[in-house]
Amino acid sequence: MTPPPSAPLVIAIDGPAASGKGTLARRLAAALGFAHLDTGGLYRAVGLTLRRAGQDPADAGLAARAAAALTPGDIAGLMADPELRTEATAQAASLVSVVPAVRQALLDFQRDFAARPPALAGGTRARGAVLDGRDIGTVVCPGAQAKLYVTATVEVRAERRLKELQGRGAVAIYADVLKDMKDRDARDSQRAVAPLKPAADAYLLDTSSLDADQAFDAAMTFVRAKPAFNGR
Repeated sequence: MTPPPSAPLVIAIDGPAASGKGTLARRLAAALGFAHLDTGGLYRAVGLTLRRAGQDPADAGLAARAAAALTPGDIAGLMADPELRTEATAQAASLVSVVPAVRQALLDFQRDFAARPPALAGGTRARGAVLDGRDIGTVVCPGAQAKLYVTATVEVRAERRLKELQGRGAVAIYADVLKDMKDRDARDSQRAVAPLKPAADAYLLDTSSLDADQAFDAAMTFVRAKPAFNGR
């Protein structure tokens, strides 16, 4: 259902790993004065919260309570924490992500974020919200006024992820990164619950041969053409 005109505008961005959707989402949010949420980082945030409290991420009850207790303020701090991207946090995230109560709590969090975007830095009121993930346009915010599905060939995405890992000082081999990327794509697209796929009304943006500026220009042109964003 389309929200009334007074409701915050929402941009839903989905796509596979290393497609460029996170960078694009942040740039769109900054340009439009919208709040941004990296939904994939939410599970890592829950895992990191438990680890720092000395609690077991495999404990479903503890994980559910940690997920339910998260606030936008907590998320803002955790998303900027370098430890969020460590392998230990990734392992913790994989444990909490299989807990149904965690998934429901984080789904509620995402929908509340979209309906009531938190204030921007400096206390400025957000004019809307940009959420990026894997099921935003299909499950989390099916009524979003603008939906994009950002993708690229698996080879290009593997090259991007390799550079990212090497930039962090990690030892990585392209063949291994490519295999991991293909395996993850298969899991994401074939899972029974909320599989990765474009929403029927999403704009498909292939960034295989685009740099960040070109991808941003294409996305902004699409968003600006939507009636709800006239004058924004």
